[in-house]
Amino acid sequence: MFQAHPPISVGGHRRAFGIWDVVTLGLLLVTLALLAEGGRVAVAALPAEPQIDLDPANLPYYALRTTFRMVAALACSLVFTLTYATAAAKSRRAGMVLIPLLDLLQSVPILGFISVTVTFFLSLSPGHAFGAECAAIFAIFTSQAWNMAFSFYQSLRTVPAELTEVSYSLRLGPWMRFWRLEVPFAMPALVWNMMMSVSGGWFFVVASETISVGSTQLALPGVGSYIGLAVREQDLGAILWAVGTMLVVVLIYDQMLFRPLVAWADRFRFVQESELAPPGSWVLATFRRSPVVAALAAPLARLGDWTFRVSPHDRGPMPDRDRPARAGDRLWVAGVLVLLAGLGWRFVRPVAAEIGLEEILEPLGLGLVTLVRVMVLIALASLVWVPVGVWIGLSPRAARIAQPIAQFLAAFPANLLFPLAVLAILHWRLNPDVWLSPLMVLGTQWYILFNVIAGASTIPTELRDIGTSLRVRGWLWWRKIALPAVFPFYMTGALTASGGSWNAAIVSEIATWGDVTLRAHGLGAYIADATAAGDFTRILLGIAVMSGFVLILNRAVWRPLYLFAERRFRLS
Repeated sequence: MFQAHPPISVGGHRRAFGIWDVVTLGLLLVTLALLAEGGRVAVAALPAEPQIDLDPANLPYYALRTTFRMVAALACSLVFTLTYATAAAKSRRAGMVLIPLLDLLQSVPILGFISVTVTFFLSLSPGHAFGAECAAIFAIFTSQAWNMAFSFYQSLRTVPAELTEVSYSLRLGPWMRFWRLEVPFAMPALVWNMMMSVSGGWFFVVASETISVGSTQLALPGVGSYIGLAVREQDLGAILWAVGTMLVVVLIYDQMLFRPLVAWADRFRFVQESELAPPGSWVLATFRRSPVVAALAAPLARLGDWTFRVSPHDRGPMPDRDRPARAGDRLWVAGVLVLLAGLGWRFVRPVAAEIGLEEILEPLGLGLVTLVRVMVLIALASLVWVPVGVWIGLSPRAARIAQPIAQFLAAFPANLLFPLAVLAILHWRLNPDVWLSPLMVLGTQWYILFNVIAGASTIPTELRDIGTSLRVRGWLWWRKIALPAVFPFYMTGALTASGGSWNAAIVSEIATWGDVTLRAHGLGAYIADATAAGDFTRILLGIAVMSGFVLILNRAVWRPLYLFAERRFRLS
């Protein structure tokens, strides 16, 4: 069972107010100021025209606004992950619906969510910025939540059997088992995927802050809208200022959020000993040494202890979660299929009335082109990042160096490289169908890297020591130790990278620099053109075709490999 670090003792008596408390209060005041600014912006009037200025002096404020949206979306994604993925992992019948639905949600492009929901969010607070901010946060949420949910689901399904048996022997109830065993076991992988999800949000920050659906034009103050305007006006200087600002923001993210989370989650690694010092964080050390934080956390700790006391305890044997399906399961699946068929018919009927068979065949053909791009790019990214991820995950020292570098590279939006891609393609007269393709994987390859790092970091030390004692080296070491250990995590990364690449196709198959636009043949360009024109019928058609491709790919390729990894390579 996982055990938290004991509370820090300060000589047996209450410590006087010191420097750590000053730092802590400063951080708390900054947090309260951000919340107050967010509340002020939410009730402010929504300007009739977008008001974005390329003056670099505005970038600190724009970065603050974007950071607030990113943090709000991350909080919503975490709540969604802890509820949705848990329901899918704990209930076989719920998982029959929720996991395919998660595949579907992951396959729906960001522009699809925006085009369908922007009117609803704007109606929440007419004339005020609250609805527009909710639309932007929801768009960022859709780029973060699915990856985190898949990671948490995979972790819950691969908890070592001996730990689960111990929890039943100790008669831990479902609530206590969830917080004392399952969440701690999943935490290292979840933290890495939270970093990846934030990076995915940065990739789509331009689309989320610059909303253009038909006649609806919104540009919320932020780094994304600043970048979008700089690209349209061909201002390379402004783009460089945006790059510098993003570097600073990512470094602050690393120091204030992710480095403390990585250091805190390291105590939950499924290892008994470590030859290297655990990762550290000055922010986490500040919180641990400050009695102010201890005083603020004490009521929450007492509340948690109370929930453990009142939660029911298990009295029976451990259930078999892999028991065969029964007749009730078949009826459940049949009912869900009937419901989906009814909803599908309501969707197909109006679309079929406006679009002929020839127009339906067009996105199908373009989808095949995008499918080839996705599979080739995922294969190339895997060849590069699996070895790198294993090396980083096995070395906390390397992780401390590589983590901020990888995080910045992952957070770097490929949109900023589009102008260089356009100029290079025009200068050398290259084929856009080939040379725009790498832009699809620039933002999604990190799913593979971060998941492999998380998997490698959970390899038990004794397993590595056995390999060393038996002199298992070279390809034999990869085949017998490294690859089996990281394969379940790799499958999570590959599955989410595949879905993310389909999503990225919408902003990658069309590259713009001022008045020059290059298009690669593909389904992403089809949906982007339909969204810009406000053609909701073809937007829905493109989303349906893309979702169909992703679902078929997931069910025929990724899901069988995922189940094989779960069954064959669990640490049990």
